[in-house]
Amino acid sequence: MGEWREYKISDIADVIGGGTPKTSIEEYWNGDIPWLSPRDLTGYDKVYISHGDRFITEKGLKKSSAKMMPKGSILLTSRAPIGYVAIAENEICTNQGFKSLIPREDISNSEFLYYWIKNKIDYLQQLGTGTTFAEISGGVIKGINISLPPLKEQKAIAEVLSSLDDKIDLLHRQNKTLEEMAQTLFRQWFIEEADEGWEVIFFNDLVDISSGKSLKRTFFNDDGKYEVLGANGVIGRTDEWLFDEKLIFTGRVGTLGNIFINDKKAWLSDNTLVFKPKEYFYYIYFLLKSFKLENYNVGSTQPLIRQSDLKNIDISLAPKDLILNFEKQANDIFIKINQNKKQIKTLENTRDTLLPKLMSGEVRIKDE
Repeated sequence: MGEWREYKISDIADVIGGGTPKTSIEEYWNGDIPWLSPRDLTGYDKVYISHGDRFITEKGLKKSSAKMMPKGSILLTSRAPIGYVAIAENEICTNQGFKSLIPREDISNSEFLYYWIKNKIDYLQQLGTGTTFAEISGGVIKGINISLPPLKEQKAIAEVLSSLDDKIDLLHRQNKTLEEMAQTLFRQWFIEEADEGWEVIFFNDLVDISSGKSLKRTFFNDDGKYEVLGANGVIGRTDEWLFDEKLIFTGRVGTLGNIFINDKKAWLSDNTLVFKPKEYFYYIYFLLKSFKLENYNVGSTQPLIRQSDLKNIDISLAPKDLILNFEKQANDIFIKINQNKKQIKTLENTRDTLLPKLMSGEVRIKDE
């Protein structure tokens, strides 16, 4: 195995900023060139990305400071926040919230650099400056020191880490397919094949509804035992817990429409609504999904849904034996989903343990 060598980022990659065409000029937008903002990487956990929500035209590209980044570029957000990262799956451009890296292929490997950045996010964030929000400049990124093994070993290291990410992604996709199967069954039995003779009741007859509770910022702890859950899922950790039973929750204010299951000790924030089914857990879960809760928004300054509006929704209740049959099949599906989640957690822990050791050379991989 060869020796590791010290470089500056500027020695091994070109650092390129981005730009935004004027949003007031329609002919700059809705073209076929993918254009990313940091928002497109919010919550994004895949290695590669092919596009975001918006596209620009050739004219928009030419009339702005946006640059076309080649396939294999490392797309790194440099503000709001610093440290979101993905690899370009195809040609793509970004807004000014990025300082992206185009690797020099004779020295550096895209996938290795991606994982090196993932291992250095805390460090990169410390380099940010600014009063309104922290930002890291292209000049600062170019001057960062990086230690690289020979190119062949870089590729071998990246293959080990990417194989773990591939397995994690496969399990996530399996879980998505499994839940879609249960949702399809629900829709067929309880919506498409609904009988006019079924009893009509209020949603409140099937479930107890309450709100989460606010948690002081001083109680947030990065190493806390329990998750703090909000309208978008996990928003932090704490050593306190509010609920310890299996329940369903959704956003009450701000973000509406996401439906989650929680089956462990956790703190649910005051921007959530909490549902405890009196029976028929998975029936209630998919029933909530069918409501399209964002349609119950009554907020003026920000989205809001009221408990009272949900309690009074009319439900055409299917016969008990049909619901119990669905519960059994859905439960079997979610047993498999939870098994996959445990395997995902194990793989993530393995990857996160290996990552710093591989990036520092503490653990070496034969490059032969």
